[in-house]
Amino acid sequence: MENNKIDIVIIWVDGNDPEWQKEKNKYNPAKGADASIQRYRDWDLLKYWFRGIEKYAPWVNRIHFVTWGHLPKWLNTNNPKLNIVKHTDYIPAEYLPTFNARTIDLNLHRIEGLTENFVFFNDDFYLIDKVKPTDFFTTSGAPMDSIGLNVHCPTIGNTGQFACFNDVAVINKHFDMSKCIKRDWKKWYSLKNGKLLLRTIALRSCPRFPGFYQHHIAVSYKKSTFEKVWNAEFDILDKTCKNKFRENTDVNDWVFKEWQIAEGNFEVRSNKFGKSFFIDRDGMKSIKHDICNYIRKQKGKMIAINDGPMSNEEFDEITRLVRESFDSILPEPSSFEISED
Repeated sequence: MENNKIDIVIIWVDGNDPEWQKEKNKYNPAKGADASIQRYRDWDLLKYWFRGIEKYAPWVNRIHFVTWGHLPKWLNTNNPKLNIVKHTDYIPAEYLPTFNARTIDLNLHRIEGLTENFVFFNDDFYLIDKVKPTDFFTTSGAPMDSIGLNVHCPTIGNTGQFACFNDVAVINKHFDMSKCIKRDWKKWYSLKNGKLLLRTIALRSCPRFPGFYQHHIAVSYKKSTFEKVWNAEFDILDKTCKNKFRENTDVNDWVFKEWQIAEGNFEVRSNKFGKSFFIDRDGMKSIKHDICNYIRKQKGKMIAINDGPMSNEEFDEITRLVRESFDSILPEPSSFEISED
């Protein structure tokens, strides 16, 4: 790899911070995901994120911790691997303040000192087993990914689905699906894609990309991809970043991921590398067992836990169970923690 350093970027928000709430309440988000409690609710699992990185990915060059300005009281800001990045440090002033996660994500390439190859985490993505640099990038620097065709059908009120739809529209503007798959057929039809291969075969006759499968775990990105897409599609990225809250017209960071795939700048990673759990989709009854079992038995390398509607009692119960599960594999404090006493 020409540059074997790999950084990690994680975005975090403390939805309980009264100063942040005061700033947010100066604006009026439309009813929807950005106004919901689960969008900013704190599961108090961030310590396990740092423990997982230190234990399972000690090779990481640097961690860029992106925040509105607030910090966990226990965070050791003197850790030499940690770089605290405020929104004002890298997001252009004309887009601030922002409460739109897309704005935060679309400008990551502007972080000072960020390496060309980096892995992007949301704060609900966790490492639960040992990983190697080659799990994220090949020795030549190509991002690792699991791929498959998918169908995006946006529904009213779901800004996330609209972003996926808008992303693929950008890709179809610049790439011909037939030519892309023909060029990289060994990747698209790799057995590492598992069941995703069946979707690709079923949708292969589409005249253009219908959509891309999204694993919804940490993504391997090249900083140069962000720069390339900004140069090619400035208007739609600029328009997205000017929205204080998420809108149906937005694109999200997956447009960069899909661009990497469409241009063939990737290698295939097994789709069993990690798993996402969606509480509002999978249901409370089974998900408590499934999440905890996946963590304790370390069934994959990574897990994503997506919040959803639930009662306060259910929330308290599932967070307790999940913390206990993380404690079973990550009981020791990391060097990113200081005593709160």
